[in-house]
Amino acid sequence: MSETLPTNTKDSPSSSLSPSPNNNNIIHSNSLTQRLVERFQTVIDAPNSTNLISIYACFLTGLTSSPSFTACYIWCGFQTGNVAQLGLAIARIFSPIGERTYGFQKPDQQALVSLLSFWLGTSLGRFGDKIGNRRRTWLVTATFIQALLAMAAALCAHFSGQSGIATHRGDPSWTNGTGMAALGFISATMGIQGIVGKRIASPMNTTVVLTTTWVEIFNDPLLFSFKYTPSRDIRIAGGTAVFFGAFVSRAIVDGGGQAAALGALAGFRILQAIWWFFIPDKPVNKDKS
Repeated sequence: MSETLPTNTKDSPSSSLSPSPNNNNIIHSNSLTQRLVERFQTVIDAPNSTNLISIYACFLTGLTSSPSFTACYIWCGFQTGNVAQLGLAIARIFSPIGERTYGFQKPDQQALVSLLSFWLGTSLGRFGDKIGNRRRTWLVTATFIQALLAMAAALCAHFSGQSGIATHRGDPSWTNGTGMAALGFISATMGIQGIVGKRIASPMNTTVVLTTTWVEIFNDPLLFSFKYTPSRDIRIAGGTAVFFGAFVSRAIVDGGGQAAALGALAGFRILQAIWWFFIPDKPVNKDKS
């Protein structure tokens, strides 16, 4: 009777020495995960490599501010105006009879909601101080939180039962609790964006309020230079981006409503979160021996 040759089984030595495709996949997956984690924990090269994403942040400022102003004439990122509005609300108590207002008027309530939400949002920057203001861990997390807040605002705007478009200043939209929640959520996103822009030393400062940027532009000694001037051109691009963002947002509101505009904002925030991974790392200074 002829002997049969031994076959390889999973318990045979030859089988244990041969690489398994599953093992290769696991090793490759672990390597990718490790590289992603290492990338996630690195520090970006700011402010040297953050000009474009700062301009993009200005675009998001316009995209975020347009829905709030369209709904209730409140700039969700311009808190100087909201503070002044609250001061005027108190002053009207002492106005002459006929001009005096009683109670907490709805526009003043909306200004207060925006202000308090902005404060809460920007206070999250303290976590950035602990983690590292220019570390991708914080930048990606902060931007993802902004995307979640924009999604929440879109849901609130959809279920508020209001159009989200004010006919005139005396008849604002987003007057119920759900509508005010939408205003609060997008105001909080502006607060987070402001501290992120400030900490990465953006040429547009906070990328939220560009008053300082306009002052710097029109006092730039190379304002009328015909050659490329970063100190002027990057800031002008930021101001233009705000204008374009507001235009795009209003076009979306007219076409699909506030929920669509805020949903688009959430998508643009996700793109920004991904963008942080493509910004170069901070150069490592090696001592020459």
